[in-house]
Amino acid sequence: MSDLALKKREFLPENYRIDNWDSLKGYFENIQNREVSSPAEFLKWLKDKSELESYVSEDFAWRYIRMTCDTADASLQKAYQDFVENIQPHLAAYGDVLNKKTLEYAEKWPVEEPGYAIMLRGIKESVRIFREENIALFTDIQLKQAEYQSLTGAMTVTLDGEEMTLPQAGTLLQSPDRALREKAWYAISERRLADREPLDRIFSELLVLRNEVAKNAGFQNFRDYMFTAMGRFDYTPQDCFDFHGSIAATVVPIVDQLEGERKARLGYDTYRPWDAKADTEGKAPLKPFKDGADLLDKTEVCFTAIDPQFAEYIRTMRRMGHFDVESRKGKAPGGYNYPLEETGVPFIFMNATDTVRDMVTMVHEGGHAIHSFQVRDLGLNAYRNPPMEVAELASMSMELISMEHWDAYFSDPEELKRAKREHLRDILGALPWIATIDKFQHWLYENPAHTPEQRAEKWTAIFDEFADTVTDWSGLERFKRYSWQRQLHIYEVPFYYIEYGMAQLGAISVWRNYKSDPARGLQQYTAALALGYTQGIKEIYAAAGIRFDFSEGYIAELMDFVKAELGELE
Repeated sequence: MSDLALKKREFLPENYRIDNWDSLKGYFENIQNREVSSPAEFLKWLKDKSELESYVSEDFAWRYIRMTCDTADASLQKAYQDFVENIQPHLAAYGDVLNKKTLEYAEKWPVEEPGYAIMLRGIKESVRIFREENIALFTDIQLKQAEYQSLTGAMTVTLDGEEMTLPQAGTLLQSPDRALREKAWYAISERRLADREPLDRIFSELLVLRNEVAKNAGFQNFRDYMFTAMGRFDYTPQDCFDFHGSIAATVVPIVDQLEGERKARLGYDTYRPWDAKADTEGKAPLKPFKDGADLLDKTEVCFTAIDPQFAEYIRTMRRMGHFDVESRKGKAPGGYNYPLEETGVPFIFMNATDTVRDMVTMVHEGGHAIHSFQVRDLGLNAYRNPPMEVAELASMSMELISMEHWDAYFSDPEELKRAKREHLRDILGALPWIATIDKFQHWLYENPAHTPEQRAEKWTAIFDEFADTVTDWSGLERFKRYSWQRQLHIYEVPFYYIEYGMAQLGAISVWRNYKSDPARGLQQYTAALALGYTQGIKEIYAAAGIRFDFSEGYIAELMDFVKAELGELE
């Protein structure tokens, strides 16, 4: 693969760049006004439309990436806002027109190729829910989301005279020094709490805007609108509620047991939130890498052991400058792999310090990156964009597959075992948190007239439903009441969270297959990824050799497997 890895344009001029809407409008008019009179011409029309949409998508992507890499740079904020305010509304309007045109041509000139029917299914739903009056609302929503990014990206704390980002301060929660852990936990929590009112205000404003979008489109609430907008054809809200119940019944008791064992090993009378990450033997936190470059170097070694092609993907991204991995002041929180539609080579953003969690984030986003490369040559952009239940299967499976090769990060066998134990415990702890966030989001949008006080009360009740009974929160209730505000998905990508839980169950199954037969397990994994969105979720999971299943019995079976693996690491 060449350093640039660029696909040759067939519709847009090679040197074209967006200056403003007027410079872009003509290309959309060309697609809109072009007459089609055969299946071959229709397929060419679809490919030109895909090329144009891919280019515009990547232009927006770079504006978003640059803004999140430096939230303090006003010019980057302005470039992003200019697109949102002055280009995106036109794109939304043309998008609806072209969707209708696609359906019109599809009636006359059917195309026979994988993914075509799946694409049309999604387009029909997009046309059904599109409302012109929602265009301005989506602009307002995106600007509110940018406000959240700026507010959280500016958060720092000062500990012992050193200013730190919250991810940097968070590394201290693994210190063997309990007093230091407590100090860091309070500093982080107080800093977040200091902005609870503006964060509450931003969400309340988002809630109103989103509810209006749903009502305009004829839906009872924003949850129902989002299930359609996100293309959730394979499951319903009731399946989500079943997932919540299954997690409460099968996973929460395991977490409760594990936390009880941790408390006993630590020898504390009370087990507090700042004790959750401490090593029970008083050891210093694991340091799997020194800095960003070392993290990427070791990830190349790890991926080479799985499949040399995976490592080549990482090297291509490095050569192209498609990484920003180290935490620093002014960066937006979180991490992501941003697929770049035209180039086909994604960008990975994260806030690494030097923890195991950061290493896991790297291989997680690396799984997304592998997925991007696996689908980059599919003919249309619709085929290259699978639903999140599939996208997260790619990333979470890579966390567990890569775990078999974490000696790239840990030369000491005991440290390697410890890292694996930490990760499996994190997975078990994450499933109840996912259920907590998802159940909360259902309530938020089923009850859009709620007050901030009612929101805090409901969050606390749901939090307690899925929390372990070992951790003592007495005296810390004010922090618990607003802990939902740290979950950026609630602000930026509503309802995009249960996918992590569904995909986590799938990833455990992929890992189980890989451990049983590495060659076959990897072949099934890559075959599933290569499908992109040319088949439904259940069919893609089947291609990976696993089930799309949230039943209590299936989850219990998977949890038994994880518990057995944990036992092997003791």
